[in-house]
Amino acid sequence: MNPRRLWPALLAAVLAVAGLAMSPLSPANAAATLTQVGSFGSNPGALRMYSYVPTGLPAGRPLIVALHGCTQSANAYYSNSGWPKYADLYQAAIVFPEQTSANNALSCFNWFTAGDIARGQGEALSVKQMVDHAIRTYGSDASRVYVTGLSAGGAMTAVMLAAYPDVFAGGAVVAGLPYNCGTVCQYQAQSRTPKQWGDLVRAANPGYTGPWPRVAIWHGTADTTVVPANATELRDQWTNVWGISQTPSSTAGLPGSTTVTNYHDSTGRSAVSLYEVRGLGHGTPVAPGSAEDQCGTTGAYFLSSICSSYHIARSWGLGGGTPPPSPSPTVSPTPSPTAQPCFTASNYAHTTAGRATQSGGYTYANGSGQAMGLWNTFTVRTLRQTGPNHYVLADGQCSVSGR
Repeated sequence: MNPRRLWPALLAAVLAVAGLAMSPLSPANAAATLTQVGSFGSNPGALRMYSYVPTGLPAGRPLIVALHGCTQSANAYYSNSGWPKYADLYQAAIVFPEQTSANNALSCFNWFTAGDIARGQGEALSVKQMVDHAIRTYGSDASRVYVTGLSAGGAMTAVMLAAYPDVFAGGAVVAGLPYNCGTVCQYQAQSRTPKQWGDLVRAANPGYTGPWPRVAIWHGTADTTVVPANATELRDQWTNVWGISQTPSSTAGLPGSTTVTNYHDSTGRSAVSLYEVRGLGHGTPVAPGSAEDQCGTTGAYFLSSICSSYHIARSWGLGGGTPPPSPSPTVSPTPSPTAQPCFTASNYAHTTAGRATQSGGYTYANGSGQAMGLWNTFTVRTLRQTGPNHYVLADGQCSVSGR
């Protein structure tokens, strides 16, 4: 026999022995990566679906939907937000929906378009179909599906929680807006009662009475792209939906000059939590590093402060069997006048003292986000401090003055 005819067989045998057989890597050895899903449903919103599934992920694990902001992509949120780290660490699959410039020139999810925010329609239905596909394909636990997003993605997070409260166990809105407020909310506070805010959510799914998803709201106090009043309005919207008071149940301090204010349900768990990041502008808070509570990479709209993804994941119970209690909570009793100092000054002075912020020539109280009028030295208002960096309008109501 011609020896040359033996060379292919001999070479294959050598490679096989060395573990280098000429075939694709098996799934067990392949590293997980962000992967586009070609088909997941009728996709009426014409979105793209990407997913990240840790290698060897067992069935019955949680599912997270992570929505990028304007001018961003699924890959940007995957690369910078820190979520893949916690998918690996806490064993969860992640879906990254992606907007296209054909739908929106800035690649924003269309949180302000009626046909995209209603149950069973447009972009909202496309995201729901992604969830359904992931549950079928990855074996995700349908009772542990969560959603989060930044800016337009945060507003779309509010859309998904309102339109599909039966699908999501919880959500985290980062620098986003209340459900069905439209673009008017982005730059200025609105005069609506908590019930009026809550009615917008109830109208999204008439007849639905719960259970409602648990909602976390993250916002920087120096955000001039989506004014901080949106955080307070989201708080009012979801505490009303839950049927609980807007009076804080507890407050706690976190890294990155972050204050978390919790609003408990009848069982004592946080139904709504408001995370205010002092001095942060518009973006997802990240904290690069290798510790468990550090994550992400800084960049456009990814701002160094605190690893929001870690705290969001923990609040959903992804690091353990049940969501952890708020760190070192301090129960807020019914305040007395002597415990709440007041400050009377011009709107300009309030902002320079750190009690308020200004955006577009208007002034907003820190914490509550209440509109105070024009930002100048002539408009004088009184603010009452009701918590750490939390102020409410109190013109004509105060008897105790602060410095």
